Amino acid sequence: MFKTILVPTDGSRLSDKAIDKAIEFAKYNSSKIVALSVAEPYPFSPMAESTMATDPGTYEENMLALAQQNVQKVADAAKTAGVQCETLTAQAFNPDEEIINAAEKYHCDVIFMASHGRSGLSRLFLGSKTQRVLAHSTIPVLVLR
Repeated sequence: MFKTILVPTDGSRLSDKAIDKAIEFAKYNSSKIVALSVAEPYPFSPMAESTMATDPGTYEENMLALAQQNVQKVADAAKTAGVQCETLTAQAFNPDEEIINAAEKYHCDVIFMASHGRSGLSRLFLGSKTQRVLAHSTIPVLVLR
């Protein structure tokens, strides 16, 4: 039933929990994992141009390298468990859109992802990427906390 599992990761401990569960599930169901990490582009603001402390190119290279490390961690864990894994990285201001796009492109049957469990004002101001994925996904989303 669930042959291809999308596992978005940001490298956090909560993401690691989702990775572990996804690999366990994939092994039990002979499924394949698609690991995704989305790098945030440089947060350019025309008003802050004179106060830039970091070179945008270097920042984005570092963020993409971190995203690659995140998916490599998934690939290594999947390999140890004997689970097939494909990795991909993307760069976007809206990771939720990249998650939805990857699920469609790779014909995923389910998304395993973590929720940071924010509430109140932090949820309002920071938003919930998980909530947006839940709202826009056409496939099941398993949220781990």
